[in-house]
Amino acid sequence: MSQTNILLEAGTNELEIVEFFLDEQVPEAETSDVDAKEDASGRTSYRGYYGVNVAKVLEIIRMPKVTELPEVQHPSVLGAFNLRSRIIPLVDLALWLGKSHPDIKEQPKTIVTEFNNVTTAFMVSGVNRIHRISWEQVEPPNKYVSSVSNNTVIGVIRLEDRIVFLLDLEKVVANLNPKLGLRLDDLGEDWSNTGYHALIADDSALIREMLRDLMEKAGFVVEVVTTGRAAWDRLQDFKKSAEEQGRPITDYIHVVVSDIEMPVMDGLNLTSRIKNDPVLKRLPVLLFSSLITDKLRYRGESVGADDQISKPEVTQLAQRAVALIKAREENTSQN
Repeated sequence: MSQTNILLEAGTNELEIVEFFLDEQVPEAETSDVDAKEDASGRTSYRGYYGVNVAKVLEIIRMPKVTELPEVQHPSVLGAFNLRSRIIPLVDLALWLGKSHPDIKEQPKTIVTEFNNVTTAFMVSGVNRIHRISWEQVEPPNKYVSSVSNNTVIGVIRLEDRIVFLLDLEKVVANLNPKLGLRLDDLGEDWSNTGYHALIADDSALIREMLRDLMEKAGFVVEVVTTGRAAWDRLQDFKKSAEEQGRPITDYIHVVVSDIEMPVMDGLNLTSRIKNDPVLKRLPVLLFSSLITDKLRYRGESVGADDQISKPEVTQLAQRAVALIKAREENTSQN
């Protein structure tokens, strides 16, 4: 099964997910769920349903022949395999989530992904289908779901007969290889007292605080929110205050920095709304996401994003935000 070629128009607040499942062995006392069944050894197993954004999936293949890697730090890293002259590490997703494999004879599947310009494969029990849904259908996980999943669940989707957990595979990869995670480097120049105001939207608490720290070190006054909807509501507040007081919108906000994948309203829909608003369209919008690759950059461009940065390039964020603001100020003064 190769990556879907279904065209998903950017800015519609829609999402396509690949739904897959993980079978796990569970204690006898926890077998009341309708999805519990016996494996080949008579032990009870449970099937959990998960999802990943189609935009991150290169292809889905049968279980490949794997070569063990030296000095592997986590047992979930099974090794690596060769796929069309690319050496790709394979992660047993069930093991990473702390699940025990049942004795089921079905051949597992391998989901090959690409995000943050890194290719990684994940072994799963099986793949169901692709769903097209609205981000409004994606609920943020509660504290219990977050805690039992190592904070790997970023969204909860309720289908007719089951619940699908949307997984943060970037977190898995970053935990297995910290060199691939986000990190703050020296800004490299004097950024003091710029006085610009930035609104940051990201559903990850860790990333929100990292970006706040970076932007504040660069002299920004920073406000953070957890979803595109919350960012849009805040922008409406700024717009209302500007209109009531007869002041330009830039007296309240100078730049919007947004993730793309967020429950309720994604960053592409947020950007589209901003760029179609007669007042807010003056604001630079910078998308900051693991989904920004050469293949997917057109999605941000189609909704009018002023710049796009892939998440590993976090240090560039403040520099490029300031450049966008100054360019907009120069254009305004000339007009």
